Amino acid sequence: MSGLVATGVMEQAEPQPAAWSAVLALTLCVSTLIASEFMPVSLLTPIAQDLHLSEGTAGQAIAISGLFAVLTSLFIARLSAGVDRRHLLMGLTALMGLSGVVVAFAPDFLVLMLGRAMIGVVIGGFWSMSAATVMRLVPPADVPRALALLNGGNALATTIAAPLGSFLGQYIGWRGAFFVVVPMAGLTFAWKYFSLPSLPAPADGPQVSTFGVLRKPKVPLGMAAAALLFMGQFTAFTYFRPFLEQVTGVNVELLSLILLGMGAAGLVGNAVIGRLVARSLRCTLLLLPLAMVLIALGLTQWGHIPWVTGLLLALWGCIGTAVPVAWWAWLARTLPDDAEAGGGLMVAVIQMAITLGAAWGGWLFDRLGYAFTFYGAAGLLLASGVIGLICVPKEA
Repeated sequence: MSGLVATGVMEQAEPQPAAWSAVLALTLCVSTLIASEFMPVSLLTPIAQDLHLSEGTAGQAIAISGLFAVLTSLFIARLSAGVDRRHLLMGLTALMGLSGVVVAFAPDFLVLMLGRAMIGVVIGGFWSMSAATVMRLVPPADVPRALALLNGGNALATTIAAPLGSFLGQYIGWRGAFFVVVPMAGLTFAWKYFSLPSLPAPADGPQVSTFGVLRKPKVPLGMAAAALLFMGQFTAFTYFRPFLEQVTGVNVELLSLILLGMGAAGLVGNAVIGRLVARSLRCTLLLLPLAMVLIALGLTQWGHIPWVTGLLLALWGCIGTAVPVAWWAWLARTLPDDAEAGGGLMVAVIQMAITLGAAWGGWLFDRLGYAFTFYGAAGLLLASGVIGLICVPKEA
């Protein structure tokens, strides 16, 4: 997911000579993982039809992966104490490939959820140690460049995952689209095997409690606002494909084009968000969610017009991809001395919000219709903007 790379637990270790091949292997892992995480967004309709489910029920494929990502991110450090990080990363990569096999051959909803739970474990585990691993692979002066490379894989996968899933699903079916993950995971596993050095677990565990940061001023409000942002975003985002098919009436080719436009706009948003945050973090955290509120409401009014819908969704992609970066900036400014503990908590908060948003959006979509799904998303995003306005340190 966009922005999560910057929040990994940053272990202190003696710098080793640059291992750029290993960094590239991690980047490929990021791209494959993000594509796996969001593939269901563009394949909800064929999944639902094949397994005889509603679109809302099929949407729980995202909710379940988020739930297991939360549990993994909270407990993996304790459970993996003493485990060489190389072995742990290799194991997570193998699990990613196994998830692709399970989902691709799932005969029913239960097995589908099992495969998606597996990818949730990989999501939580990988993001919890990604930045820390990079810091141990390259010298301090090269860390920003290495993290930027990792973020590049993240942004690229976010851009192409949905349209690629839609395109592949048209020609090889949704099962074939998911199975593409398997050879990619195999390539990633082989690359890591030959490039990752031994990375022994730190002798000392984390000294700061993950939940202890909630006692700091403004932190509970900020975490709540971030949760509302991601919950509102995924209440709507998860169900864009059935909305485009049922309300806008687009064919598969136009659907793929619209989703690609969303992703490309997200790259633009990522390029400009830094300037907005530098100018005023407080205004950024207020205005961007409000803009998403207007987009959600606009979809309920003009969602039947393809070109207007495409434009609105491009704006959504631009803002939705960029606004999480503002929350990482908030974290750094609010918890400059406890960024590791706060970052771990933020990962769990985001994944839980994604889980709840996908689940609630599915309930609304099935029972009340698409309009109420977008109304629900708008309400959550509005609350995030208002709370975000009051939880920023005064100097920001």
